[in-house]
Amino acid sequence: MEEKKLDINSLIGFLLIGGILLWMLYMNPSAPEVVEEPATDEVVVTPDEQEGLAQSKMIQEADSAAVARAASRLGAFGYSATLPSATENETSVENDVLALSFSNKGGYLSEAKMKNYKTFDSIPVYLIKDNNASLNLTFTTSDGRVLNTKDLYFEPTVTKNGENTVVSMKLKVSPQEFLEYRYVLKPGEYMMDFTIRSQGLSDVLNPSDPVLLDWKLKGYRHAKSITYENRYTKLVYEYDGGDDDEVNDGEEEENDISYVAYKQHFFTSILLTDTPFETGKFKAEDLVEDEEVDTLYTKAFASTLPLQLNGGELNYNMNWYYGPSDYQILNDYDRNLDEIIPLGWGIFGWINKYVFIPFFSFITNYMGYGLAIIVMTIAIKLVLSPVQYKQYLSQAKMKVLRPEINELNEKYKDNAMKKQQETMKLYSKAGASPMSGCLPALMQMPVFYALFMFFPSAFQLRQKDFLWADDLSSYDKIAELPFYIPFYGDHVSLFPILASIAIFIYMMMTTGQTMQNAQQPGMPNMKFIMYLSPLFMLIFFNNFASGLSLYYLVSNLITIGIMLFIKHFILDEEKIHARIQENKKKPKKQGKFARKMQEMMEQAEQQKKGKK
Repeated sequence: MEEKKLDINSLIGFLLIGGILLWMLYMNPSAPEVVEEPATDEVVVTPDEQEGLAQSKMIQEADSAAVARAASRLGAFGYSATLPSATENETSVENDVLALSFSNKGGYLSEAKMKNYKTFDSIPVYLIKDNNASLNLTFTTSDGRVLNTKDLYFEPTVTKNGENTVVSMKLKVSPQEFLEYRYVLKPGEYMMDFTIRSQGLSDVLNPSDPVLLDWKLKGYRHAKSITYENRYTKLVYEYDGGDDDEVNDGEEEENDISYVAYKQHFFTSILLTDTPFETGKFKAEDLVEDEEVDTLYTKAFASTLPLQLNGGELNYNMNWYYGPSDYQILNDYDRNLDEIIPLGWGIFGWINKYVFIPFFSFITNYMGYGLAIIVMTIAIKLVLSPVQYKQYLSQAKMKVLRPEINELNEKYKDNAMKKQQETMKLYSKAGASPMSGCLPALMQMPVFYALFMFFPSAFQLRQKDFLWADDLSSYDKIAELPFYIPFYGDHVSLFPILASIAIFIYMMMTTGQTMQNAQQPGMPNMKFIMYLSPLFMLIFFNNFASGLSLYYLVSNLITIGIMLFIKHFILDEEKIHARIQENKKKPKKQGKFARKMQEMMEQAEQQKKGKK
């Protein structure tokens, strides 16, 4: 049998086929060696995509540069400048009575609007608007930087805690380290809870330098009379556990401060603290240079208050009040805020707080405010009528004695000492005295002064109309003058004119009967006083609250009526004269003081004769 051998041609063919297979495997795209091919994607990117990638790279580089610059300028607080909240945006919240806006820059209010009140020209009342107010903390960092929060950006968040709205403004160093302003707005409340606290900043803040809180505000004009409004606009602060003081125009400094109030006439901004500030520097500046010119602001206020670090951190629980200067509202907070309202010191304030304010609030539940003023005036005059009766009785006695006093004046015209002695004897026997008419008048002064303080401070009268007056808390203009008169103004108010006429008639009735006595040496010129009082009312009350002028008008009309009634139906001058004559005949025991005065006068008379 023949043996099979390997064909050379077959070997060559096999080698060729194997080479082809190997080449095909090598060139196949699905081969494992080419799985890392995505590196070739750059080759197929479109031109637009290439431009976008380049811009993204530039933005990343710019952001990195901005972060570096912020860190260089602000240190640890540079983080806050890199957040999306580092803008001029605002966060707005409101309740039934307030509409508030908070600025990211500075974390403080950029706007505070009273929702239920209008100005004299019918626009909403704003306490804060258009950068008229600022709150700033000045502090030093551990790396020596001095920073101001008014220049830094806070991150805002708004949440709900029951019915309360919580606004948190955080100045961040990192996601978990920050300085926070926390505001809690409650339904129907003008008072907000306010907290300044820090977290994780014990290594950031320099504990050797104090943190200074600066609060500034320029008060907007809200009333017709800039003069009248500015008179009751002032900075008020409480110190030393309950004492209070005020700054009208100037600077003051005090310790242990528990609240600071920027009181405008009928609206107030107040910062209160649970932990009293160790010291406080206060400044008030009058911004009204010319009362003839329409003005935007009344006064500028500024306060500087130090905050103490505790363990390297800040933690102060405080309150903000933005609302009416209403005694009832402020008093209900039971934090001594009623002292902000100028009701008078001592007995005058006591009469207002415990008599006039409760009584006026009661009667206004049943009638309009103009009628309430009239009713209140009538009630006051009735209560004081016994005192006024004694005053008029004394005046009647003096009138009856006038002929005899004139005789003494003529008889002893060359001997003043003797004339004085005989006049005193006559008064003593008749039971009359010029001072007996003054004492009842002095007893009424606390009531009159308390009312003088009450009406300008009565928030209830604001924008309440009566007869021709459209606002009982401001003047009742019936005519516009084409020029300005110093102290008087550029308008004519009717209530002061009527009140001046009533005062003049009253003065005629009370001073006319003693006019001759008043012309004696050492006695006041009653004729001058008789004209001065109504003139004072006419000029200076032209810009005052029409409610106050209405009170003086009604009060003097009632007084005139009471005097006429007493004169014609109660007192009989002939009977008074007969009674005086009987008293003169009776021996009258002389008091120690009168006897001593007589002895002194007699000694002086003898010494005078001895010298001659």
